[in-house]
Amino acid sequence: MLSRAWDSQPRVIKFTRKHQRSSSVNGLRRQKRDWVIPPINVPENSRGPFPHMLVRIRSDQDKASGIRYSITGAGADQPPSGIYNIDPISGNMFVTQPLDREERASFHLRAHAVDMNGNQVENPIDLYIYVIDMNDNRPEFQNQVYNGSVAEGSKPGSSVMQATATDSDDSTTANGMVRYRILSQTPHSPIPNMFTINSETGDIVTVAAGLDREKVSQYTIIVQATDMEGNLNFGLSNTATALISITDINDNPPELTVRTFSGEVQENKVNVVVTNLTVLDRDQPHSPNWNAVYRIVSGDPSGHFTIRTNPITNEGMLTVVKPVDFEMNRAFMLTVVVSNQAHLASGIQSSLQSTAGVTISVQDVNEPPVFPVNPKLIRFEEGVPAGTTLTVFAAQDPDHFIHQFVRYSKLSDPANWLKINRTNGQITTMALLDRESMYVKNNVYEATFLAFDNGSPQASGTGTLQIYLIDVNDNAPVLVPREAQVCERARPNSRVNITASDADADPNVGPFVFELPSFPASVRRNWTISRISADYTQLRLRIPYLEAAVYEIPIIVHDSGNPPLSNRSLIRVKVCPCDDNGDCSATGAVAAAGLGTGAIIAILICIIILLTMVLLFVYDEEGGGEEDQDYDLSQLQQPESLEHIINKTAGVRRVDERPVIAESQYPVRPSLPHPGDIGDFINDGLRAADNDPTAPPYDSLLVFDYEGSGSTAGSVSSLNSTSSGDQDYDYLNDWGPRFKKLADLYGGGDDD
Repeated sequence: MLSRAWDSQPRVIKFTRKHQRSSSVNGLRRQKRDWVIPPINVPENSRGPFPHMLVRIRSDQDKASGIRYSITGAGADQPPSGIYNIDPISGNMFVTQPLDREERASFHLRAHAVDMNGNQVENPIDLYIYVIDMNDNRPEFQNQVYNGSVAEGSKPGSSVMQATATDSDDSTTANGMVRYRILSQTPHSPIPNMFTINSETGDIVTVAAGLDREKVSQYTIIVQATDMEGNLNFGLSNTATALISITDINDNPPELTVRTFSGEVQENKVNVVVTNLTVLDRDQPHSPNWNAVYRIVSGDPSGHFTIRTNPITNEGMLTVVKPVDFEMNRAFMLTVVVSNQAHLASGIQSSLQSTAGVTISVQDVNEPPVFPVNPKLIRFEEGVPAGTTLTVFAAQDPDHFIHQFVRYSKLSDPANWLKINRTNGQITTMALLDRESMYVKNNVYEATFLAFDNGSPQASGTGTLQIYLIDVNDNAPVLVPREAQVCERARPNSRVNITASDADADPNVGPFVFELPSFPASVRRNWTISRISADYTQLRLRIPYLEAAVYEIPIIVHDSGNPPLSNRSLIRVKVCPCDDNGDCSATGAVAAAGLGTGAIIAILICIIILLTMVLLFVYDEEGGGEEDQDYDLSQLQQPESLEHIINKTAGVRRVDERPVIAESQYPVRPSLPHPGDIGDFINDGLRAADNDPTAPPYDSLLVFDYEGSGSTAGSVSSLNSTSSGDQDYDYLNDWGPRFKKLADLYGGGDDD
């Protein structure tokens, strides 16, 4: 084959002749079909020498004139360029270097012939060069290590995995045809050839039964791939490792390590482990095939115990979930079974060792006394006298096999109404039971008591006594509201809705009965009441007009108890003049406080006159301009030095400056100055301020006048409130009865 591919005498390839035939019809020419040029075969990996001649390209016209030859295409003048070249004169075509079929399997070139002037003398011919494959590549596995698995107990022929290799050589020839075989198996248990491999596909399958994960959990297989169709003499080989894991199935039932377990527990204890049940399982740890599930099948009809599985050790923790009573059960005999979380594999029988007995001893402890009924509810009427026996609140000692006595004491008694007999638990009252007490909630009074035994150690229990207090009519109704207001003239909307509140409960409250007392007579003469509902009534004026004032009106209220209770309550009603809307006016509010309209007008006139006199006396200037708003607060400070005051001439010193003369601690108040003297005083102060360059830029003398430590003015009481002239006060008689006394004092002439 190689000798034929690379001939010692290269052949000559000629350009095909041009044959032309004229058409008698339209002058068209038809070219004869060219000869097909056979491909040129070049073996890969040739050692040369290079360049090596492949073929000779020749034109029939090379004798007539000078012909130049050239080749174009990939491998010649295109990448990868320079692999092939041609002698332009002789037409000899050469390969310049070894070829690699795995890099490029073929080349397509074109040969050209031109004359000395570059004119084409022949049509280009196609040259196809094929690289002949040599077995120069070994098979290569995709992975050096393959991982597969198969379940234990699998039947022969079960698929495990596939290990494949690739060969870069031509797969259509023996160079690229790969075959597989198993070189070794580790371990050899149970036989050395537990697996086989498909020589063409690389599929590994089991060939024998007996895979047992508990004996061999993993096999290591060396697989060989050889080309040349597996010919070990000529082919190239490579190896890979196949790791086959034997997966677990539940073919081993769990087995309890002993046939009988024992434990003990104190009575009344819960959530404590009594004993641990140990188990053996050869399946894959921490898998459903290994995880144990425990069940109690007999000996615990009341459900006092349960078995929880320890996820780490797979042990069964026998736990108390419901208190056990030593007086009821001194011991338990349980039967337990264990199984796996997953079902056993087909054909595997459960072992008898998955069943065991458990003996549990119950230990006696001193239990606290127990109140049979807790809380205990009793019913009593409120108001039972002190010393009344309510009930016997006794506890029982659960320890029947030990003789102990029980004693009692009080734990909680918010109102301190009860006491308990220390020996027998008898409950007696120490005070009246009041349903309306703040310690009673929803008619129930609650107290707690302690019962304790004389065991070692001492044990105690608590009990709650609830006393439902039945209401009795022991609270009189109270009038609501206690204050109101109406207009002095009767109007349709001038009325007061009143009701009553009662601390008792039904049926000792409403409907209420309201009535006005017969004494004093003015109450029924001026007022009237009328019922508007079971619990409400209206109070309104009976007469067209009632003088503005505050009136205290007694009203008697009766409840519906048996016997009924009544209460005489006062409601303060403010009668006042009202506006158009029926609301008490501002003037009316004052009038209602106790003064008539005439008196109020007189008081207001007096206030206005007094204010006018004061303003005329102390203020007689209109104020300054805009500069009055800029106050120099420093002028209010007492000067630290008095020299600037002492050095001023008489008549220039301002009256708002502190006098320089020494002041006595208790100055004698001078007599009241003559009104003319006051005018001179003000004029002097004004003249001093005008002549003082340091005076502030405003003219309000009143603000800065200095009066000294003692007032020079006389007492206000020195003003004579009497008038030298006669005044007629008889008009006060027209102002109503409240001004009659003033009319008598000032209009009646001289007093006796």
